Amino acid sequence: MTQTRENGIALVLAQPRGFCAGVVRAVDIVERALARGDGPVYVRHEIVHNGRVVADLKAKGARFVESLNAVPDGATTIFSAHGVSRAVEAEAARRGLPVIDATCPLVAKVHKQGQLYAAQGRTVILVGHAGHAEVEGTLGRIDGEVHLVGSVAEAEALDLPADARLAYVTQTTLSVDDTRAIIAVLQRRFPDLVGPETRDICYATQNRQAALRALAEIADLILVVGARNSSNCNRLREIAAEAGRPSHLVEGAEDLDRIGLDGVRTLGLTAGASTPEAVIAEVIAALQRRTPLRISTLPGVVESASFPLPSSLGHT
Repeated sequence: MTQTRENGIALVLAQPRGFCAGVVRAVDIVERALARGDGPVYVRHEIVHNGRVVADLKAKGARFVESLNAVPDGATTIFSAHGVSRAVEAEAARRGLPVIDATCPLVAKVHKQGQLYAAQGRTVILVGHAGHAEVEGTLGRIDGEVHLVGSVAEAEALDLPADARLAYVTQTTLSVDDTRAIIAVLQRRFPDLVGPETRDICYATQNRQAALRALAEIADLILVVGARNSSNCNRLREIAAEAGRPSHLVEGAEDLDRIGLDGVRTLGLTAGASTPEAVIAEVIAALQRRTPLRISTLPGVVESASFPLPSSLGHT
């Protein structure tokens, strides 16, 4: 992607940016379920946290609900990429709903790790943000005592015996640095603590955060394209700010009017793992209408991971 005009702003794109394998799989699951033509398809919670993705799937016939109470008997039901609790799964089974599980395999891995630690008799600490769909699902997947910790301050205040047998797992979309800081506090306070360090934070999150840090070294201003309710998008914007770069989270081209570009020589752009390429392209096109751009892409990781579809939909 090139621009021959010599004046204007240098627009540097992060690599990687946009959809990850888990999001591609989740969206594909909904589209394939719709294509079967077996009747209405209901999705519990937003399939991924991006309004454009949800709107596009609604236009194709998907119906999004926040509770299984809104799903008619016998209707195909899809669990979102964020995962669900055992209680939600059991309710679907009790009602005999035909379920397709679009839980990201890396989120499912966290569930299994937490279950394993609990089975070992350890009290589990979940590092994550209260109220997030992934966290709610993980909390509802682990037997026994689970403590949610979302900050260094909460880790310092955790009221457990110093000799408690503990383990931790993490929300997949957190900032790697923030997670390390919380884990360091837990390790200092509780010697008998086990866990996977930052490996629960998915590869896509880590790759996008590393690319953002590289972008912050050269950009005067950074735009993160994505939804305001997307955890991974918010973490990207926060990391840019922590690196000392002005940063804005923009959901689409309509948000650009509020952002001044005066004095900006190098503009950085990235997008969260749930942001479709079409939205990124629209933002770039809107910027081009506003000012001449010289567009380049930073070197970075080229992701090749893919996850198989549920057997009921076939594999690719």
